[in-house]
Amino acid sequence: MTNPSSTTEKTDKANDSDLKKKLTPEQYRVTQMCGTEPPFNNEYWDNHRAGIYVDVVSGEPLFTSLDKFDSGSGWPSFTKPIAQENVKKKSDASHGMERNEVRSSKGDSHLGHVFDDGPGPTRLRYCINSASLRFIPVEKLKEEGYGQFLPMFEKADKK
Repeated sequence: MTNPSSTTEKTDKANDSDLKKKLTPEQYRVTQMCGTEPPFNNEYWDNHRAGIYVDVVSGEPLFTSLDKFDSGSGWPSFTKPIAQENVKKKSDASHGMERNEVRSSKGDSHLGHVFDDGPGPTRLRYCINSASLRFIPVEKLKEEGYGQFLPMFEKADKK
C-alpha cells in the first residue's frame, strides 16, 4: 500500500475525479501536478485587500494579507504562513536547482516554494501560486467560518 501523503502518487481515483470537478483545470494542474502559473498573470499577485488565503482544495488557512508583500516576482509573496503547522516543506531538485517546495499540510496541495530572499526579520519569501489559493476578505471571515482570524486584523487596525 502506498503512503496516502505521497505527493507523487494519487491512489484515490474517486477523490481525484471529485477534485477535477471541483477545481478549474489550472487549479488542478498547479495543486495536484506541481504546476506553476505565469507571473503577473494570476489572480492574487497584486491583491491588496485585507483577508486570508486558504487552500483551494481543503480550505485550510494558509496566509494573511498582513504578511503579504510585493516581491516583484509576479506571484503572491508572504513572509510567513498563518500557522507553521498548516504548511510543510519538501526538497525539490526539479528545474536544475535546489528549492523548498511548500505544500498544504491537510490538503497536500502544491502551493509554491519558499526562498530566503524575503524581507526581515525572517528573510523568507513564500512564493505562492494564486491557483492554489482562495482569498477570503476580512468582512467575510465570520460568514465563511474563519471568524477566529478577525482579531489579527483588529490588532493591525489599532497600530
